[in-house]
Amino acid sequence: MTQFRGTWWHSVASAVAAAGLLASGAAFAQKTELLVYTALETDQLKAYQEGFNKTNPDIAIKWVRDSTGVVTAKLLAEKANPQADVVMGVAASSLVLLDLEGMLQPYAPANLGAISAQYKDAKNPPAWFGMDVWGAAICFNTVEAQKQGLPKPGSWKDLQKPVYKGKITMPHPASSGTGFFDVTAWLQMWGEADGWKYMDGLHENIAQYTHSGSKPCRQAGAGEFPIGISFEYRANTTKASGAPVDVVFPVEGLGWDLEALAIMKGTKKLEAAKKLADWASSRDAMELYAKNFAIVAVPGIAKPLPNVPADYEKRLVKNDFGWSAKNRDRILTEWNKRYNAKAEPK
Repeated sequence: MTQFRGTWWHSVASAVAAAGLLASGAAFAQKTELLVYTALETDQLKAYQEGFNKTNPDIAIKWVRDSTGVVTAKLLAEKANPQADVVMGVAASSLVLLDLEGMLQPYAPANLGAISAQYKDAKNPPAWFGMDVWGAAICFNTVEAQKQGLPKPGSWKDLQKPVYKGKITMPHPASSGTGFFDVTAWLQMWGEADGWKYMDGLHENIAQYTHSGSKPCRQAGAGEFPIGISFEYRANTTKASGAPVDVVFPVEGLGWDLEALAIMKGTKKLEAAKKLADWASSRDAMELYAKNFAIVAVPGIAKPLPNVPADYEKRLVKNDFGWSAKNRDRILTEWNKRYNAKAEPK
């Protein structure tokens, strides 16, 4: 009898445990997993995911994160067999290129009407929409500069001065969206002949082209190199961390791009992808972006940020995303031919 009762209890316990596992498995299975390719900074992802999950607890985001150029190349390589459901926080110039390749699923998110016209695709429904603007900034290490007798630059042209030889790092435009918008800004601002001539002069002073838009500012903050061409979010966080950097916004104008979102054509998770797009266009999401960036896609939400000038938006160069997308391969081929010898090892 004892042996029978032990066997019986063991069977009941096993059945209860199995039922529990099935229940938890069912609960997990009810969550839709979205594969989202992103170039958002790692220190931003957690807040955005938590914000989304407040209203969509049944959708789990699996992030695949890398620099803009790397994400763009990966998406293009996967064109015949797309893996991502959504692209979020990747440069609008890259999304225009994907749209030209027929890879995006047009969708009008819930809050589309509130987004400024210049910060969304003009088609109806749009193939992509903007989240926030990120733009050029220079990190200048004041301590290292004093030691080395370096003047503080105020313009892009200043960076060509012989005193800065070997003192500057800049993002590689094939890897980094920041590097790409610098190059396209100079070409659009000064014309192709003068733009390439400027980059020839700048190249003389470059120590290294990094594969991350953040890295030059981090290098400047750490004193590895006194000057890093980067973007304003990373410049602000580096300065806020206590690094002895001044943030410089060159007077000629600032290259920029939009962190933007698009749904990939062919996704099997379309309804979940639309929910992410709806949230990403919402006021709640824009308020989260505004903690990091001085310009967000919905006007009237962004607040002044430390070290960012009040007229920041007026300093942005005129930027034709269509031109940048159509000429991307040509520009990168030419840039690599001229300057790739100073790229950091991958």
